[in-house]
Amino acid sequence: MSKDSNRTDISKSFKKNFSMFVRNRSLLIGSIMILIVVLSAIFADVIAPYEYDYADMSNKLLRPSGEFLFGTDDFGRDMFSRVIYGSRIALRVALLAAAIEIALGVTIGMLSGYYGGTVDRILSFFADLTWSMPPIIMSMAVITVLGKGLDNVIIAIAVVSWAQYARVVRAKTQALKNMAFVETAMAFNESNAAIMLRYILPNIVPSIIVLASLSIPATITSTTALSFLGLGAQPPSPDWGLALSDSMNNMSTAPWLAVFPGFALVFTVFGFNLFGEGLRDILDPRLKSR
Repeated sequence: MSKDSNRTDISKSFKKNFSMFVRNRSLLIGSIMILIVVLSAIFADVIAPYEYDYADMSNKLLRPSGEFLFGTDDFGRDMFSRVIYGSRIALRVALLAAAIEIALGVTIGMLSGYYGGTVDRILSFFADLTWSMPPIIMSMAVITVLGKGLDNVIIAIAVVSWAQYARVVRAKTQALKNMAFVETAMAFNESNAAIMLRYILPNIVPSIIVLASLSIPATITSTTALSFLGLGAQPPSPDWGLALSDSMNNMSTAPWLAVFPGFALVFTVFGFNLFGEGLRDILDPRLKSR
């Protein structure tokens, strides 16, 4: 009898969550768009008819056709293949940068909100200082020190973007540490680390997930901008920003060199934006007012 009851509860919970997912159009459409990008990245070797760096000068600057769906560039490389492989770079940068940002921001935000006092003032000062600086300019400064390259771009973006996580986590931690269950844990002499990890962190995970989904579009856009400026991915990488930069010399004669990488970028960023907004409405609607 209890097993049947549990199955019924699970079934009802699944139907409720699925119904909520379907009714949230932003989340549904965003999820479909992200799924398309993710599948393109995973199965790029199957979908792309050519390797992204395969060049044939006899096919230089060919218009889109049945053989070359997105045309070719000035080295005779298939643009469709390069756009598909470029999705791998976009997702890799987005996920790695988000992971570093979360690690830095959550750690600093929790320490600041939990301990307060001098610790809070010092950490909040650095967070506010980082938050106040233009991200692209700061990223360029970091890359100047570290050097060009996609890996250094990931580090640079994470270094200048962690403050948004720290600010949200700090506010959540300050509110949670005065809750009854946290005060009870303190009364039982649990360590500060245990309280933060066992009682506070699980309650701020939804906000972190929402913030990450909303910050990924900015990360992808920043990466593209830095690659466009020649500071990120280097040739012959299929990075979309690098493709847009290379297209500038042939904009009037071969507009497809900019149109298709640009569309892929807009499609991906828009998908993550919709997904983030839909997720926010479900998990943490209070972030909408921040």
